[in-house]
Amino acid sequence: MSKVIVWAVLLCVCLADVPRSIQVVAWTIPAKKLPLPSCASEEIRRTLAKISQPDIQRAKKFIARSKSEWREWAEYARESGADSAKEWAKKYGVTINKKRIEGIDVYELIPRSLSKKMHNRLFVFLHGGGYVFGGGMSGLSEGILIASRTGMRVVAVDYRMPPDYPYPTAVEDVIRVYKVLIHSYAPSAVALGGSSSGGGLVLSVVQQMKKAHLPLPGALFAGSPWADLSKSGDSFYINEGIDRKLVTYDAFLHAAATLYANGRNLKDPAISPLYGDFSGFPPTMLVSGTRDLFLSLTVRVHRKLKAVGSVADLNVYEGLSHVEYFVVSDAPESKDAYGTLKRFLAEHLK
Repeated sequence: MSKVIVWAVLLCVCLADVPRSIQVVAWTIPAKKLPLPSCASEEIRRTLAKISQPDIQRAKKFIARSKSEWREWAEYARESGADSAKEWAKKYGVTINKKRIEGIDVYELIPRSLSKKMHNRLFVFLHGGGYVFGGGMSGLSEGILIASRTGMRVVAVDYRMPPDYPYPTAVEDVIRVYKVLIHSYAPSAVALGGSSSGGGLVLSVVQQMKKAHLPLPGALFAGSPWADLSKSGDSFYINEGIDRKLVTYDAFLHAAATLYANGRNLKDPAISPLYGDFSGFPPTMLVSGTRDLFLSLTVRVHRKLKAVGSVADLNVYEGLSHVEYFVVSDAPESKDAYGTLKRFLAEHLK
C-alpha cells in the first residue's frame, strides 16, 4: 500500500469522528456498579460504607415552594446548626465571639493555638449553604476548622441571604466588612475564603472589588466553588447520584440559584463569576473531589485563573463528594487539605 493511500485512509478515519455541524448529542450510559474508592483513605471508605446510595428522585423533592417555606427551612437550619458549631469549637479549641461591623453580624474565631507567625494576618470566611442556608452560627463549622488548622484569626461574615435579601446583598455585605477590616490589617495580609456558595461568593466579591478599585486580598481559598449557577459542566451529569451531599442539580440547587439570582440570567457574570474577569486575581487555592458535583466548576475556575497568569493551586481528592474535605473533618484528606491551605497562606500573605 502506497504512502498516499495510507494517509487517505487515516484522514477518512479522523474525519469520521468530526461532526458535520454542531449539534446537541446526549450519550446514554449503561448502568454501572460503583465500588468504594480504593485509593481514598480508610476513613472515607468507612464513611461511604455506612450510607445508602444517594436517591436522585428523593433529592428532587427537596424544594421549597414559597418564600415563607424558604424562611422556615433557613431558620430551622440556623437553629439546629448552632449546636453543632459549638461542639466543633470545643473539639478544635476555638473561641467564638460575636460582633457587628457596619451593622452586619460577624463571628471572630480565635484558635487556642494562635500562630505567632500569623498573628498579624487575617482570614475572612464566607460560609456555604446555597446562598440560603448557613446563617448565624450554623455556617461556622469550616471556619472553625480553618482557624484551628491554620492557627489564624478568622472573621466569619454572616451576610444576608434570600428570600428577603437576594443578589447583590451578600456581595455588598462582605465588601462593607472587608473595607473596615483593612483599616486594621494590610490587604496583602488578608485571606478571603469559603466553600461551595461561599467559594463562589469569594470570586464574585473579588470581581466587584476590582471594579470598585479596592485593594485586593493577599490570597484566596475557593473550596468546590459554586461559580456557575447554571447546570453547565460534565460533572453535573457524570456525578449525579454519586455525590452523596448534593446528589443532583435538579432540585434544591436550581431552586436556590433562581432565588438568589432574583430574575437575572443564571449565566450573568454578576452571579456566576466563572463568566467574569479573572485578570489580576490574587493567588488562589482550589479544592474538590472526584465524586463532587461541582468538580467541573472547580476545574473551570482553575483554567480561567491559569489563562490570565494567576497563581492557582488545584487540589482534587480521590472519592470525595461535595465539601467532604471538611465534613469528614478527621480524615487524612481533610488534614491534608487544610495543611496545604496553611502552607499556601504562609507563602502568599505578606
